[in-house]
Amino acid sequence: MSTSHRRDTAPLAAAVLAVTLPLIISACSLSDDSAGPAVPSPSGEAARACRALHDELPKRVDGQERETLDPESPYTAAWGDPAIELRCGVARPEKLTPGSEEYNPTSDAAEVNGVSWLIEERDGGYRFTTTDRAAHVELTVPDAYAPEVGALTDLARGVRKAVPKKSG
Repeated sequence: MSTSHRRDTAPLAAAVLAVTLPLIISACSLSDDSAGPAVPSPSGEAARACRALHDELPKRVDGQERETLDPESPYTAAWGDPAIELRCGVARPEKLTPGSEEYNPTSDAAEVNGVSWLIEERDGGYRFTTTDRAAHVELTVPDAYAPEVGALTDLARGVRKAVPKKSG
């Protein structure tokens, strides 16, 4: 004679679902309009330069006030709405990386007040990335601020002061 110890797990599953489902739904629906750009993770000399740059950033860029970001980071900043976003300590752009599919040693670059920037047109604006500094500084500027290159003039002094040119 065999006895089956079948347990009805439906009430337990329903209880677990009743507790966790609201948590899952609220986590998925959270949105924060003040969220800033993705935070890079530089190290060594690049991290030191980015922290120094953060202290040198202007209160206004292209006439736009600096925003408070969440999360706050010494590697990001933003101005205006739509946001002009700065990220310091980003990876070298693909166009400047030998061996990458996008590598183009003659990529468009411009020097603005002593700082060389790679220029990349993107949907809705431009991305500018420093080319000759110890840390790569990236600035995305929406079309709303055309000509987009204007924002670079406000950042040049801080970049020159805080982010040294690459040695060698």
